[in-house]
Amino acid sequence: MASLQPEEPLQDLLSISLLDLEGTPSALRSRSASVSSTGSSGRLQLRQRVAQLMACVEDVSSDDEIHEEVSRTIDEAFLICGKMQKQKLLGIRLHLVTWNVGTASPPPDVTSLLQLNVQDQEMDMYVIGLQEVNSKIVNFLSDMAFDDPWSIFFMNVLSPLRYVKVSSIRMQGLLLLVFAKQPHVPFIRDIQSQFTRTGLYGYWGNKGGVTTRMSVYGHTICFLNCHLPAHMENAGQRLDDFERILEMQQFEGEKIPNVLDHDVLFWFGDLNFRIEDYGLHFIRESINNSRFSLLWEKDQLNIAKKKEPILQEFMEGPLKFKPTYKFDLYSNDYDTSGKKRKPAWTDRILWRVKHLLQLASEAGEMPEEEAISVSLHSYISHMSYGISDHKPVTGTFVLEMKPLPPVPLVRLHPVGNWDAEQDATVRYSTAPEFPSSAWDWIGLYKVTFKHANDYLMYAWVQDNEISSEEDAKQVYLSAEELPATGGEFLLGYYSNTMQSLVGISQPFQIQPRRMLAEKDLAWDGVSRMQEQLCDEKPPCDF
Repeated sequence: MASLQPEEPLQDLLSISLLDLEGTPSALRSRSASVSSTGSSGRLQLRQRVAQLMACVEDVSSDDEIHEEVSRTIDEAFLICGKMQKQKLLGIRLHLVTWNVGTASPPPDVTSLLQLNVQDQEMDMYVIGLQEVNSKIVNFLSDMAFDDPWSIFFMNVLSPLRYVKVSSIRMQGLLLLVFAKQPHVPFIRDIQSQFTRTGLYGYWGNKGGVTTRMSVYGHTICFLNCHLPAHMENAGQRLDDFERILEMQQFEGEKIPNVLDHDVLFWFGDLNFRIEDYGLHFIRESINNSRFSLLWEKDQLNIAKKKEPILQEFMEGPLKFKPTYKFDLYSNDYDTSGKKRKPAWTDRILWRVKHLLQLASEAGEMPEEEAISVSLHSYISHMSYGISDHKPVTGTFVLEMKPLPPVPLVRLHPVGNWDAEQDATVRYSTAPEFPSSAWDWIGLYKVTFKHANDYLMYAWVQDNEISSEEDAKQVYLSAEELPATGGEFLLGYYSNTMQSLVGISQPFQIQPRRMLAEKDLAWDGVSRMQEQLCDEKPPCDF
């Protein structure tokens, strides 16, 4: 090994060493400025370089100043390495909504509810849990055949912003919707849903829970939307029903058989817990004076969390907003009816992160860092919505994780320039571990498509295959089915085995058919002539 020259800065050698730890994919971003510990592979590489550095120093001199500089530089290097490892984490900003809508129709605007007006804080995922969606027999049968009005409403709001509905489940009045930004969709896999009835001794679905579980960048996440029994005296029944839901809901697969096995579990809904002991006057005075902390210790869920081991594993943000039940409709006044129900925080959002350190300790291993972390950025109610006697509650979270599959299972793109008058070709390649099927298909979508089945046309990948190479295959799409008007579109690869879109192309243009283009030009000419006539002899009405 060549000796290190005394005049050569030691930082230069370490900076060269740290280059091996770079290479963060540009698509990944971190939403936190905090510094985490370095990963095991980064430490190993750095230690190897440090050993080389120390050998060089020993060749140069035994001067104490040099050794002090080495020590200081190594400390700085570990800090830099930690920052670089942190940059490799993916931050998913998730906005979760729970709302008992009291059989009402959607409101005219949900901009504030979905935080669409917050700059520089674009959400990556939306999870929307509703309770008491209108489930009268006529409405429910119609919703079974078609999307329900609430699903249609949220898709119409979010699809123009390039969010895709990746999952939905309905059990009578309970509805759970999950939306994700288009770039994330291929990394959301293994989607399964379950429901559990607890009303009328388990035979009726007016109460219970609906669940959607999925793998997000390789990490398992479960969303549980519940509507538990009402009334002050039913606190014990609420806990029993929650435990029944956890026991009853089983998923396919040996690794994640039930709800509590997931890396992260979000539990939310109209949980119906009330405020004990205090009278109506004291509760309302505490609320009017924003002294919410006086009520926390008598909140039934907070009381239960001190006693029930299963609840102690769940976290919740501070209740720094007014109790969300019970209000007069289209008002911020609490119940003025003859019943005068006491206000309560019935609508809640909690979460649980699986205890990785404990599990690893039992297995004889200790992970150096968390696989996934959850931080709460906002936990608020929205007083401006008055369509029901409940106010909606939202929680904004950031999930930081290492993306275990850093690339999609399928990459696809259009071949050449597409014209609506000619057959088109799609080229795609798959990851080695991808479980392809004869029932896989490629769909052509508008750039604002709403869900996987919202395609304009599709082609079976095997039936329409025209060439197959070692690293890629090509599929043709018939010109007869291409949109004649042209426009901006994208391609999606749907896996029958995984029941989800596992690849999405970049947007691209399709040129319209020439006959339509000529008609458009002719109509433009007529329009200009009409405008000239109007200018010469107003008024003119067409």
